[in-house]
Amino acid sequence: MIPDTIMVRTPGVRALGDGDRHMRGTAGRAGTAGLVIGVLVTGLGACTGEADRGGDGKAEACAEGTYTWSAVRREQRLTALSDPIRFEKRTGTYTSHLKAVGDTVYRPSVTGAPEGAGAAGVITALGRHLKVGKPLAGPSDTERPAHDHFFESRNGAYEGAYYAFAAIDLVEADFTYTCGERKPAKGHVRTWEGAGAGFLSCSTPSDETAGQIAAQRTCPAGSEAAQAS
Repeated sequence: MIPDTIMVRTPGVRALGDGDRHMRGTAGRAGTAGLVIGVLVTGLGACTGEADRGGDGKAEACAEGTYTWSAVRREQRLTALSDPIRFEKRTGTYTSHLKAVGDTVYRPSVTGAPEGAGAAGVITALGRHLKVGKPLAGPSDTERPAHDHFFESRNGAYEGAYYAFAAIDLVEADFTYTCGERKPAKGHVRTWEGAGAGFLSCSTPSDETAGQIAAQRTCPAGSEAAQAS
């Protein structure tokens, strides 16, 4: 069981508490997303056609078009990992430092963003299509390896081997944007649904991709978590 007293001390990252062992927004879907084709997301307003022009003779931006999404892919990546954690005797208070895995800095990106919608509009539309509980990371968001990322847990009852990790849930998709008589715009978006962290006993296999990698790297070879990864 994962104690409810675990706290994550890195901004923007939450602990995965008892009964809530999934990253925000994944609901166990990491690695299971297939090809999604022909699903439409329609804007709320009317769209200006190619022939409609403003007083300056320039074509007006088309901000309320229709998206067709395809090749939606999700991937969970391990971003931080603790050293092997061993409690030789029953322990109630523990701080687990997580070391960055690699030096990748994650930033949302959108190619081919249609005029009038922009990168933020494309990401918002993808969030609506995926029916996410919280907004996807926007153009100004950044997720980078943290050097001061750690867990602090009190009043637990730890004994034996444990593993701790942090991860990011990436999502990307291709899109076609249609508005009025304009030529459809095609592009690609890459962002993330959320970031989270977990702390588990090596007798408890993780149902997260990142957790399984973490267990394989830090748990004893014969433990249930390591064997299940």
